[in-house]
Amino acid sequence: MGWTVRDIPDLKGRTAVVTGAGSGLGYVTARELARRGARTVLACRSQRSGQDALERLFGEVPEARAETQLLDLADLASVRAFALEWGERRLDLLINNAGLMAVPYAETADGFEMHFGVNHLGHFALTGLLLDRLVASPGSRVVTVSSLLHLIANIDLRDLNSQRRYRRWVAYGRSRTANLLFTHELARRLRGRDVVAAAVHPGWAVHPGWTDTGLPARGPRRRPARLAHRLAAAPPEAGATPSLYAATAPAIAPDSFTGPSVLGARTPRGGPGGPWRAPWTRNPRTAASLWRASEELTGVRWEG
Repeated sequence: MGWTVRDIPDLKGRTAVVTGAGSGLGYVTARELARRGARTVLACRSQRSGQDALERLFGEVPEARAETQLLDLADLASVRAFALEWGERRLDLLINNAGLMAVPYAETADGFEMHFGVNHLGHFALTGLLLDRLVASPGSRVVTVSSLLHLIANIDLRDLNSQRRYRRWVAYGRSRTANLLFTHELARRLRGRDVVAAAVHPGWAVHPGWTDTGLPARGPRRRPARLAHRLAAAPPEAGATPSLYAATAPAIAPDSFTGPSVLGARTPRGGPGGPWRAPWTRNPRTAASLWRASEELTGVRWEG
């Protein structure tokens, strides 16, 4: 059957941060890490969603060592506050899970297009601010959730905020390409260190982004699309499995891209299989250029 969550090793003594852990894939990821003994921090956009998720987690895993901490990836001040509060605490696993899908045009608190700002820049800044803590923990990992829909579009380095023409699915695809380019460059910068940077995609899985924004906004296509999603999409447990695999399975290769063994399968199977990945996500020049632009936009630089 392949790898399942039952194969997650004992994680006692390890500390994990999962962004977007208030619901969906992030919640399942946090729950399973906590179930295996990791001290788990649910990084959530609001106090209420974080507290609700924490109470639910304790109901399912009473022995869990877990807490919630505020993190709004659409506001770099919140990202910096999270890192400042983290301080010198140990960090072994950073799961960059939170994300937006195909939302109408909006801007973050810092004026970035929302997909690019949340899905990429927020996680870029968070990772950079916590990277010294990860480097200090042998065997640590940074797992960034992307999507097969990165195949929709490469990034445009001349228009990172999609200001020339906004198309929500293209903007989403660009942000997911940015996730993979970020992982590619981070893996290069971490060579020789005991930290693995990897990326995953959840397949077609149930999560809040689909029901709220991923479907057609109106018209005759909305009802069939919603029905198809309900019938075909895998449960969150399946969508979270690639993240858990990349975070805990042995011998995960740097810059790997892991997805479900069968796209949309209801059986929660992760595994070492590499899904389709656009060649532009491995372009070292583009990855380096995006990294430099991200440093300028966020003010976050890692000099390790």
